[in-house]
Amino acid sequence: MTTLSTKDWHGRAAALTYPTGHYIDGAHVPSTGKRFTVTNPATNQPLCEVAAGGAQEIDLAVASGKRAFRSGSWRRMAPRDRLAVLSRFAQLIEKNAERFALLDTLCMGKPINDMLCIDIPQAVLTFTYFAELSDKIDGSVTATASDAFHYILREPLGVVGCIVPWNYPLLMASWKIAPALAAGNSVVLKPAEQSPLSALLMAELFVEAGAPAGVLNVVNGMGESAGAALALHTDVAKIAFTGSTEIGKLMLTYAGQSNMKRVSLECGGKSPQIFLGDVGDLDRAVTYAINGIFGNMGEVCNAGSRLLIDQSIVEEFVARFVAKGKTAFVAGDPLDPATNLGPLVTASHRARVLDYIGTGKREGARLEFGGDAPALPGSYVNPTLFSGVTNQMAIAREEIFGPVASAIAVNGIDEAIAIANDSIYGLAASVWTQDLSTAHKAVRDLEAGVIWVNCFDHGDMTQPFGGYKQSGHGRDKCLESLLGYTQTKSAWIHLG
Repeated sequence: MTTLSTKDWHGRAAALTYPTGHYIDGAHVPSTGKRFTVTNPATNQPLCEVAAGGAQEIDLAVASGKRAFRSGSWRRMAPRDRLAVLSRFAQLIEKNAERFALLDTLCMGKPINDMLCIDIPQAVLTFTYFAELSDKIDGSVTATASDAFHYILREPLGVVGCIVPWNYPLLMASWKIAPALAAGNSVVLKPAEQSPLSALLMAELFVEAGAPAGVLNVVNGMGESAGAALALHTDVAKIAFTGSTEIGKLMLTYAGQSNMKRVSLECGGKSPQIFLGDVGDLDRAVTYAINGIFGNMGEVCNAGSRLLIDQSIVEEFVARFVAKGKTAFVAGDPLDPATNLGPLVTASHRARVLDYIGTGKREGARLEFGGDAPALPGSYVNPTLFSGVTNQMAIAREEIFGPVASAIAVNGIDEAIAIANDSIYGLAASVWTQDLSTAHKAVRDLEAGVIWVNCFDHGDMTQPFGGYKQSGHGRDKCLESLLGYTQTKSAWIHLG
């Protein structure tokens, strides 16, 4: 928890200066063309104007990354030296925590205390973790006939394009660029147009940490211009994307239309939380359910938005959820350290979420609480719970990306798993039970990349994060993520 007051944070926000160009080849590059407005969703007032890059700026950034890669200044740097640079970078992020917190809070409305207690420490941990893996990328020697010697090298890909979302601007960028850089690649980062500012600070600090110019470049702009140009670029070896399933599919199309570049996708979700009759501590389970959908304003790809509750406990569960959930998250000024529910990212996204709430009412779901917006000037929506939901309703099938929970009654684990899997998504799921066999059955049968048992959203950097089905493919965090930014080269030597 920060010791600064709301007044202190507003004072620091008023004095903050914003980088508003691109960052290419180790320097801030001013805009030479179009610009776009970044809006503070807590007030719906303009925050600043930022350069709107397109194909020309992407070409410059990719060329810079390619030069740096070809020079070997980063990829052929001794792994322990890369480790040292990434470690210093992590320390600089921590040192600039206040500035990072303000940039992301002002851009997308995240409560300032969430930035200081969650996003920034996790970003620091991400870079520290992958720094420590820099010298642990191994090749292998295989067993062959006596007249041959065969070894396999693992090498970086080249220039990697990273396209990241607005819901965790600093952290999602860290999840993409940290393993790519640790593996020795160059990176061109395209942040979301709603939240571009922290990415520019990251690039500046990376050079300050001792990295060569051109290894990390940032181009701001719209997805349909800068993002598409990056994904279509023939000198980009891989696109790492986090965002909607709709745009994820475009990334695959762009890869096929260009150079068949590798693509890793972390896309949408509609994560089920299964609560069985032998849930155990019901209050604890309800608390996790509330946090799992209302945390970060519900703007979380793995938000536990479907509550699949056994018939034997559904009435009691919903009653306790209503009693606790009504006041657990209260909308307020995101620069107030006591606030735990900020605005949604834009006025248009707020309208979209409210439209889904209206759809839920029309489809016959029972509104238990919420369903409206507080009397605040920004893009807020109150936490909302529907009960009596069926899995065929739009609020149960489509990703709302807001603080809207749908309670669905189920009859035992088999029906719960069937309903959980009846979705185009498969990012995450949880099951709450005291029966060991039931827990293992759920882990075996649930179609999701991350399964939690008797908890939700737990994990550390060893945990692969990514989904099944239309939630994408590829994994963030973990050693597997690092290896995904490398390729193997086989060397067969004939001994004669």
